[in-house]
Amino acid sequence: MIVFNYESDFKLENETKTSDWIQTCIKKEGFELGELNYIFCNDEYLHKINVEFLNHDTLTDIISFDYTLGKLVGGDIFVSVERVEDNAKDFNVSFESELHRVIIHGVLHYMKYKDKTEEEKEIMRSKENECLELLNQ
Repeated sequence: MIVFNYESDFKLENETKTSDWIQTCIKKEGFELGELNYIFCNDEYLHKINVEFLNHDTLTDIISFDYTLGKLVGGDIFVSVERVEDNAKDFNVSFESELHRVIIHGVLHYMKYKDKTEEEKEIMRSKENECLELLNQ
């Protein structure tokens, strides 16, 4: 089950399409959907979580709490819509494209993809791109 929660004025345009897409990406990687909660918020909201739970006094676009058990993907994914907007401008991509990249990025972490080293970042970016292609089909 995928639940979308909103702590700001932002709302996804098509929750059903987004949910179906996320499930397709999960299945493609050989995993099953457990319970995913997306919480869309602003910088202030996410910064507070970053400080309180991770001891990081920085802004970020996403924080995820992984509850995956084996092949059953689950977790809470907090997304700062403000950071996504700024990053889209910085990367010269559409807001929707950057939003979808962030949405699937958290799930890919739950499926054991990392992004600490350059090699891991390349693999993560490749997986993000594969999933983004599925969204546009």
